[in-house]
Amino acid sequence: MGGHTRFILGALAFAVAALAQDTPLFHFTEKPGPHLVGLKVVEQYDYSRTYRSKIDDLGVSYPRERARPLQTLIWYPAEKSALKPMTVGDYGNLAATETSFDKPTLSVDHKQWLDGLKPTLAMPMWAVRDAPPFSGRFPIVIYAPSFSAMSWENADLCEYLASHGYVVIASPDMGATTRAMTNDLTGIRAQERDISFLIGYAATLPNTDMSAIAVAGFSWGGISNLFAAARDNRIDALVALDGSMRYYPGLVKQGDVHPEQMAIPLLFFAQGGVTLEDQERYLNSEKSQGPSVLNAWTHGDLVLVRMLGLVHVEHSSMYQRNEDVWKRFAEEKIADYDRADGIAGYAWIARYTVHFLDAYLKHDAAAMAWIKKTPAENGAPNHFLSASYRPAKGPPATFETFRVKLGVQGFDHAEDIYAAMQKESPSFKLDESAVDSWGYELMTGNHFPEAIDIFNLNAKSYPDSGNVYNSLGEAYMKSGQKQRAIDNYKKSLEKDPSNDNGRP
Repeated sequence: MGGHTRFILGALAFAVAALAQDTPLFHFTEKPGPHLVGLKVVEQYDYSRTYRSKIDDLGVSYPRERARPLQTLIWYPAEKSALKPMTVGDYGNLAATETSFDKPTLSVDHKQWLDGLKPTLAMPMWAVRDAPPFSGRFPIVIYAPSFSAMSWENADLCEYLASHGYVVIASPDMGATTRAMTNDLTGIRAQERDISFLIGYAATLPNTDMSAIAVAGFSWGGISNLFAAARDNRIDALVALDGSMRYYPGLVKQGDVHPEQMAIPLLFFAQGGVTLEDQERYLNSEKSQGPSVLNAWTHGDLVLVRMLGLVHVEHSSMYQRNEDVWKRFAEEKIADYDRADGIAGYAWIARYTVHFLDAYLKHDAAAMAWIKKTPAENGAPNHFLSASYRPAKGPPATFETFRVKLGVQGFDHAEDIYAAMQKESPSFKLDESAVDSWGYELMTGNHFPEAIDIFNLNAKSYPDSGNVYNSLGEAYMKSGQKQRAIDNYKKSLEKDPSNDNGRP
């Protein structure tokens, strides 16, 4: 019996069980894509970071590996396998070895999680562990979990993407030195580095296409992925499932992340029903004070999907399965939207995600057209969700954009290009030392005319600096323009008499 057939029979059994209850058990209603799904679990360490102290809780020397453990889950397109697919319980069992590969330990929190999942632990999933991979290379999606969550909190979405031709990689959400995440910049940066580590790891896999990389994150993972994309230019697109970038703009500001300068596409799912009163009650803190990330996202395409009947936790399939979670958050349900609406809403999250990724990572024109349509045109029921597409205004005013414009228009237009960019973005200013280093790199490559243009721009931007004239003099000297070199060396000494480099 094939994996797809086993899944369908299992899903039918659970659907029948759900009908007998007042509240339905969560079941993923989307059909698989063209690929079967495999899953590998890799136990590895990031040796660039220390995770454990030299001394353990008992005050004695810690005897095992102290580097950061990253239990890594990899979902991928697979060939047929005789093995049975994973169950919800099989995913749950991975919690025991998240941070202690050689010593399985189930924490109290994880035990409670598995208790909450009991009604669905036997439910079959799609992935077959260690199934042979389908030949070819596929775009990469790094999945960043929510606050302190396990890597498989959205296993249904990860399997769904793999069935549509993606390699999806995830690790648990952990603090810098503890399994529990911390609600601060240190915590964000720990997960940010995990994301970049996993991208680097993806490069070692035989079935990945490193030219097409997205990061999807739920809640806290939806702020860490923003930080990662701001610093890792390998990331081509972002997906945020009610991401914390919406709720903690103060942390974004403190972390020196500039959404107004980011030029990659963003798909953002927002929960419904966040009122002004809720914002005042829950979000009135320093971490929440700052400009809106979504409003600032003007130089990258923005697809905003408002899930009108969903609350925050419903953006995770495993949270939807957890009965204890439902008992705690049932009062947050909006109007007469019920648990069945949460199941249907999750399916729409999956649809929008795969179309968005197909559009931007696979450059699928039909998927792009789908993204730009209204929900009604895509078959969404009335009063269920709203969606908008806001195209990018154009490239932001950044150092890299400036370099690109010079490459296209010519270095002799440097002053005009810089003036135009400053007129559009008055806060944009080229850094003196960065431009100086650029000029010397040009000289190293024997691009003397271009270096002279760059140094001239730096001299006009920083006329009181002796260093800029010294660099310009050196460029003139190396290009054989001796008198101009002397003139600029003299200017360098006038501005900075201590500059011995400018003396004859």
